[in-house]
Amino acid sequence: MSEKTENNTKCLSPRNVDACVSLCDIHKSFGSLEVLKGVDLDVKRGEVVVILGPSGSGKSTLLRCVNLLERPTGGEIYFEGERITDPNINVNGVRERIGMVFQGFNLFPHLTATGNVMLAQRKVLRRSKQVARAAAIEQLEKVGLGDRLNDLPAQLSGGQQQRVAIARALAMDPHVMLFDEATSALDPELVRGVLDVMRELALGGMTMMVVTHEMGFAREVADRVVFMDDGVIIEQGKPDDVFDNPQNPRTQDFLGHIT
Repeated sequence: MSEKTENNTKCLSPRNVDACVSLCDIHKSFGSLEVLKGVDLDVKRGEVVVILGPSGSGKSTLLRCVNLLERPTGGEIYFEGERITDPNINVNGVRERIGMVFQGFNLFPHLTATGNVMLAQRKVLRRSKQVARAAAIEQLEKVGLGDRLNDLPAQLSGGQQQRVAIARALAMDPHVMLFDEATSALDPELVRGVLDVMRELALGGMTMMVVTHEMGFAREVADRVVFMDDGVIIEQGKPDDVFDNPQNPRTQDFLGHIT
């Protein structure tokens, strides 16, 4: 039996029917460079999974596969029981339910904070201007920007711009949130405000997959820590277990340098 057939047989259904996101034997190559080399991971509803690892380990690529910004080369992804790696899947329909926040803020400079949060609601969800504006104001207030509704991005700090980006994602009523190094582009004094928003989301029961180097956040907020290296998961467990008693020598070395 060929490897491809084995992969298809292995991944015909999610391993855990209760998982919000289920990744089965995920591979991703860019030309001759294999970035993901067979990743299996289930994320339960309401779970916060923090993904750690050195640069180039495949963390960001894994997140981008979850919302189909990158199509896996092999393996299958199930989201809420639906095989979203099906070639005939409605990609936009999937992305409506999966919010993502990147390192860069990707705000439109000519739109106010409210306008930035309204735009996708109007274009993708086809909400009326009144409904979209009400949702935008609600989410901006939740991230602590109720007094900056009419400010342009240039009038906001980096941390405030990132919170606008989070509000924009939340206004789409996502079922899961992906954070790809959401604080890495910020000055240290601006990181705390963004992490506080993420903490509140976790406390509210949002399903979250978070790529970060913020070890304190990972220990405090994560239900599970996943450590990746060279395109595979080499260790995972509860934060205290991974941080205080890592089993894999590569994890031990990484955490020894980071912490």
